[in-house]
Amino acid sequence: MSLGSSLSVNSILKVRDLKDRLIFTLLALIVFRIGCYIPLPGINPEAIADIIRNQSTGMLAVMDMFSGGAISRMSIFALNISPYITSSIIFQLLSTFYGPLKQLRQEGEMGRKKINKYTRYLTVFMGMLQAIGVVLLIESMGGRGLSNPIVVNVWLFRVAAVLTLTGSVLFLMWLGEQITSRGIGNGTSLIIYAGIIAMLPGTLSRVFQMGREEGVYYVLPVVLIAATAVFAYVVFVEKAQLKLPIQYPKQAAKTTMQSVPSHLPLKVNMASVMPAIFAQSVIAMPIYILSQTLSNYNFSNYLSKMQRAGNPLYLAVFALMIIFFSFLYSQLQFSPKEVAENLKKSGAYIPGIRPGEQTAEYLKNLLYRLTVIGSAYLVSVCTIPQYLLSKTSIPPFFGGTTILIVVSVTIETISQIQSYIYAQQYKGLVNSRAQRRKNK
Repeated sequence: MSLGSSLSVNSILKVRDLKDRLIFTLLALIVFRIGCYIPLPGINPEAIADIIRNQSTGMLAVMDMFSGGAISRMSIFALNISPYITSSIIFQLLSTFYGPLKQLRQEGEMGRKKINKYTRYLTVFMGMLQAIGVVLLIESMGGRGLSNPIVVNVWLFRVAAVLTLTGSVLFLMWLGEQITSRGIGNGTSLIIYAGIIAMLPGTLSRVFQMGREEGVYYVLPVVLIAATAVFAYVVFVEKAQLKLPIQYPKQAAKTTMQSVPSHLPLKVNMASVMPAIFAQSVIAMPIYILSQTLSNYNFSNYLSKMQRAGNPLYLAVFALMIIFFSFLYSQLQFSPKEVAENLKKSGAYIPGIRPGEQTAEYLKNLLYRLTVIGSAYLVSVCTIPQYLLSKTSIPPFFGGTTILIVVSVTIETISQIQSYIYAQQYKGLVNSRAQRRKNK
């Protein structure tokens, strides 16, 4: 029996734990998709659909895509998991700079549990704030000459909607944690991923219909070719690694030591898709709600212009947020000091670099350079396609951010599945050898 690298249905079904995890993940995502079709209590879904159909461009379309259509239906999952992501960002920032939280993060599992508890508390607060914003947004829709979307007493609707939206955020937070611990992959990313994938058939149909109505039948092939090119670019960079040479000591004889060459793999884009998700969550929903509900007409009009797809100011802010979160998340993912200490303890070293502080400084500079490259790649993927699409009537689904999330989450999920298969194969190999020894 050998450790193969192939990934097939048969190899997945042979690993019982992996099969159970995949089934759990699938069922959890089905629950999420069902919730995207349950409307908020006290609203007229048809009126909401008519109003949103007239605004189906710009940031609203982007947010609706990330929520899997929950916003256009104004369902109980309209806020998606955005408040939890925002709360996680805040505590990750604080745990980097704020002394007590920084100390908690260094305490290991117990410290991580306390930070997670504080994150949940903040999620409740952020969820209520955004829920109030959504309620104000729905109420403002009734004053635009269209059908009134609220069909019950206003105060009854306000209380029910805020409680429902806040509760749904907490439920999705819990569901994401369950997927992470009992399923496959990062639960938060998979929930966003499921929403995006669910929008694909309808988006392709709209693009085809658009090309047929305008008599331009090459629109869909051109869009698919361009999306494939972006897809290939994302796959190439996401799989790219820098193999840092490492030397491990090995005893060649009783009195001599020999160095064994190895390498430390470092991803070019170490932060993966998280900076794009963080940036989108932080600026999209708040800007849109403010632009629709503020009483100051001039400022509200300014925000409305800013949130249109392809607006240079919005893209500039989006790019800066991506760069910021790239540096933040890379530092959380990779600690040069910790890696240098581990190398020193194992007797390993980087050729030409002294173990200890010099290695930590070298790794720090290397991380900085990789993060510059990674953040530039993320900015190019997330902003350039979005700007080009804004010059057409093509839906924002084919923007770089969407493709980035789909590719990154797919790669991460496949890697986890492969790791389970390899572990099972390795376990079987060890057991077979132990059985042969026992028979002898």
